[in-house]
Amino acid sequence: MSADKEELVAPQYLEDASGYRGHAERVLIPGAAAEVAGILQEASERAIPVTIAGAGTGVTGARVPFGGWVLSLEKLNRLEVHPGYAIAGAGVLLRDLHAAAQRSGQLYPPDPTETSASLGGAIATNASGSRSFKYGATRRWIESLEVVFAGGAVREFARGQAIDFDPGAIHLPEVSKNTAGYPLRPGMDWVDLMVGSDGTLGVVTEARVRLLPAPAAALSGVIFFPGDGPALDAVDGWRGLGLTMLEYMDRASLEMLRARFPEIPAAAGAALIVEQALASQEDPAIDGWLERVETSGALEDSWFTLSNADRERFRRFRHALPELVNDTVRRNGALKMNSDYAVPVARNREMLAFYRERLEREFPGRYVIFGHIGDAHVHVNIFSDAADPRRATDLLEEMARKAVALGGTVSAEHGLGKRKAHLLKLQYGAEEIETMRAVKRRLDPAGILGQGTLFG
Repeated sequence: MSADKEELVAPQYLEDASGYRGHAERVLIPGAAAEVAGILQEASERAIPVTIAGAGTGVTGARVPFGGWVLSLEKLNRLEVHPGYAIAGAGVLLRDLHAAAQRSGQLYPPDPTETSASLGGAIATNASGSRSFKYGATRRWIESLEVVFAGGAVREFARGQAIDFDPGAIHLPEVSKNTAGYPLRPGMDWVDLMVGSDGTLGVVTEARVRLLPAPAAALSGVIFFPGDGPALDAVDGWRGLGLTMLEYMDRASLEMLRARFPEIPAAAGAALIVEQALASQEDPAIDGWLERVETSGALEDSWFTLSNADRERFRRFRHALPELVNDTVRRNGALKMNSDYAVPVARNREMLAFYRERLEREFPGRYVIFGHIGDAHVHVNIFSDAADPRRATDLLEEMARKAVALGGTVSAEHGLGKRKAHLLKLQYGAEEIETMRAVKRRLDPAGILGQGTLFG
């Protein structure tokens, strides 16, 4: 086995952004798929658990080991950009992929908030981000995968290559984003099976991802409203405009941001963040926004820009909120208590009203709601008491049940990992979960990959 070894495992390989912390006997850092194959073959023969480690930005504990070996993919960082596609190793960071595509005049559409995440981690969770409103999640942009299975076999799968067994079928929620379990259906292809499998079926070592020509120009806006009512009316009216993104922040989110962005209008009680691709900076679509601001009841001092510099400022504005949430959680000494639920678009208002009513009763002044409202997928973040996390945990489970009752999912973009594995049974019955387990047993007979992830 030629991979680097550390008998004393460094702390960064034992934790992720979830706040979970585990333990392991060894960390292995292979430099090629062949080395990954040798590691997995030995682990299978010796029944040693293997936890696959990306960049550590995940919030569900999937990469946190509870014994066995850690397999870090950080050295698998080959990156080649071609017209229409890129070849990227699992260890390539998303910010590097985005930058390389941009330099070539192209765009890799998936844009998770944490750009220091690895491509392998994004594939494992079927990550999405703010541009998913137009472009969808990672799965849509994968053209082929190199995968190493638990027994050491190395396979390459092209988009459309059907799996060679009947996986059974499970019902899927009527939402645009879903990362809860395996999306099993007869005749499905290998790419769809592996993407979003949370490191439990095989190790993705390299991918070919599809790129688009970068838009000639883009209009970005942070549009402020006096409250939720007119903001939600605007969401319903703007969904059909072909926007790249349609994001939401509530009043508490804006209050949290004021320390960094004092220019937020004093009257703002909610905000929508929008982006629209343009044919040019003279695109007539620009003029429509003046009328929309006036007729929607938005504040006149909303922000709009066509410049790359200001668009970067808006990006920092959008990404500063989860950073501030994480900082607050760390200061409280508690685990991050947040939701990743999505519902059908028609149930968006109903779900948001349920969130608000329950949070005001249980945690008044101690929560924020923000996120991908275009997909009816907003995140609730609760600032719970470190000494009493159960109240927040119970409330989040109640919210998960409500999302499922409305036809939604318990995980839209982060996966379930270890922290949220208990939610799988809320969305699927025992028979469907056993169908998923049968696929897991077929591809990983010794059960070494991702122990504790997804199935608990």
